[in-house]
Amino acid sequence: MIAGVSLLLPLLMAIRVGGAPTSSLDSDRYDIGVGIADVTGPAAGINMMGYANPEQTTRGIHTRQWSRAFIVGQKNARVVFVVVEAAMTSHGIKTEVVAELQKRYGKSVYTEANVCLSATHTHSGPGGFMDYALYLITSLGFVKETHNALVRGIVRSIVRAHESVQPGKIGWAKGHLTDASINRSPKAYEQNPESERKRYARNVDTEMLVLKFEDSRGKPLGVVNWFPVHATSMNNTNRLISSDNKGFASLAFERRMNAPGTLPGKGKFVAAFAQSSEGDVSPNIRGARCQDSGESCDAISSSCKGQSQLCVALGPGVNMKESTRMIGQRQFDKAYKLFSEADRYLRGPVGHRHQFLNMSSVKFRLGDRQISTCKAAIGHSFAAGTTDGPGMFSFIQGTRIGHVRSSFWDWLIRFIRPSSIEQDECHRPKPILLNTGEMDFPFAWQPTVVDTQLFRIGNLLILSVPGEFTTMAGRRMTETVKKVIEAFIPDAEVVVAGLSNDYAGYVTTPEEYQVQRYEGASTLYGPNTLLAYMRQYAILAQALFSKALTISGKSPPDLSKKRMSLVPGIVFDSSPSKKKFGFVLMDVEKKSAYKTGSIVKAIFVCGHPRNNLQTESSFLTVDRWNEKRWVIVATDASWETEFEWHRTSTVLGRSMCTTTWEIPRTTRSGTFRIRHFGFRRTLFGEKIGYSGVTSNFSVVA
Repeated sequence: MIAGVSLLLPLLMAIRVGGAPTSSLDSDRYDIGVGIADVTGPAAGINMMGYANPEQTTRGIHTRQWSRAFIVGQKNARVVFVVVEAAMTSHGIKTEVVAELQKRYGKSVYTEANVCLSATHTHSGPGGFMDYALYLITSLGFVKETHNALVRGIVRSIVRAHESVQPGKIGWAKGHLTDASINRSPKAYEQNPESERKRYARNVDTEMLVLKFEDSRGKPLGVVNWFPVHATSMNNTNRLISSDNKGFASLAFERRMNAPGTLPGKGKFVAAFAQSSEGDVSPNIRGARCQDSGESCDAISSSCKGQSQLCVALGPGVNMKESTRMIGQRQFDKAYKLFSEADRYLRGPVGHRHQFLNMSSVKFRLGDRQISTCKAAIGHSFAAGTTDGPGMFSFIQGTRIGHVRSSFWDWLIRFIRPSSIEQDECHRPKPILLNTGEMDFPFAWQPTVVDTQLFRIGNLLILSVPGEFTTMAGRRMTETVKKVIEAFIPDAEVVVAGLSNDYAGYVTTPEEYQVQRYEGASTLYGPNTLLAYMRQYAILAQALFSKALTISGKSPPDLSKKRMSLVPGIVFDSSPSKKKFGFVLMDVEKKSAYKTGSIVKAIFVCGHPRNNLQTESSFLTVDRWNEKRWVIVATDASWETEFEWHRTSTVLGRSMCTTTWEIPRTTRSGTFRIRHFGFRRTLFGEKIGYSGVTSNFSVVA
């Protein structure tokens, strides 16, 4: 593959493609800023984004979602890398974020070219924030609260990073983490050439790259690391908002580095666990088993007696919460070790290149081959889901042309929007389930134009890609770019930053595509999708190092005026007779003392959580009496707490909320209480705040 791409180099040298020129400095000194902000969306009643399970609606919070921003600059060159704890990001979100930044700082400081929004891909956050129709179906359309929470939180994190910019250095280190991931489509991976597979020890990329941000005195400011693994430790039965395994790792790192007692999201040190080429990588390392028999699933179809729903992969823990903690802890442990060893420093210019690319019509010659991409379409195996979260109905993975089993679904989809012979041939052997590239009612179903972007920080190149690359696809991409720039930086580090700036499905190698597992069926632009991306990022890299400017290209359509929603609003809230909002329905147990490691629960009369998202605040606090005043020791963002909402009467608008605190083993003896905060809505639409508090209780260490 690399030899084939090298045939493009004469062409790349001649291409002039927008972005600012790189700075010409050769220094290890940078202007650095870090910031963190809350992006948690509606905690109740909104379908989660990721598993496409219409029954998986939010019903509370386990951990909040955060946006973590990192600014790096030299002279007039600056880049902003933001790690967002969400399933993915969208062009609409990025457009609004950049617009808000330009209102504050002018048109030239932050642009679509030097701002990257990269999602961690948690499947346990509220949906409704995407631009395209396919991604809004299960959320019943656009959800303004989710979208606005993401935009405002991302902007807030960048503003905080901007206001903290100071001189500093960036250390780096890399190493291997081998017990936190497996390949969930090994049969597809095995289709890659044996000679290529032999170059790697495993069928997943186990390398972790860590950046250590320091001020001019060597004091740590923050850390970013890239490690590819799906944030699907919490499965599709989970109903509480969770940042999943990468979120746990971030909380653990920040807890280690910030002052004792610092609450989540309130510390100066910021730790981001970013996503990379995780397309075929699962955290459920015990692998997939048939839930009815315990036997191995069929290797190609991931089904048990023809049913994909029975084939489920499990994590290392006894339940999904424990598995989340374990996979997150392993990422944190490795990242902290590398952070401590990061004694090499990035040196050299800061730069970026950016271009919008119409992925439906990329055409070029590669040797004696004519390469062409296709209009977007997804295959039957897409509906089967994965072993991390199986789909519904009778779909199974590995369905290729000639193997479609459900004539009803095939007839129904073709009735809705048939695909042409040319489209079928372009996507072969994918049997097209949804011809999304030609579906535009009520608006476009999937993207045609995608956001491609490349950052340089010294000898590090960050490839911000708008999708989920499989392990081998990511390897080919990084090697392609390394080959383009080897004359400029022989020792370059190149990393894929997945799910960045927009979402355009999966990217497999052409060989993996032939098997039509979930990842291949979700590769939107046909079997040559990866080749087109490899060419595009080679072009961007060549432009960056030859100091050629790039034409930004035609941007994706503005779909903001076509947004629609079927999500019902909150009409009003009421409380039971003689019980005010915040009334304690179930108090803490009246016993002498709770021991550390035990669980404290309380239930309150509450309003609907969508009345106020409590952004940068909390629906609950755990307070400790320090002999002078009450001090907050945990919030709904803390790993050890849970906030769960229940609608007790839809007609009467009544709700109750359960607060749970699993007392950490490190808790000191003392007197504690739990408080609940919320808002109720009157029949006239007014939102009124309230609070409630439990009885005091003792904890014995």
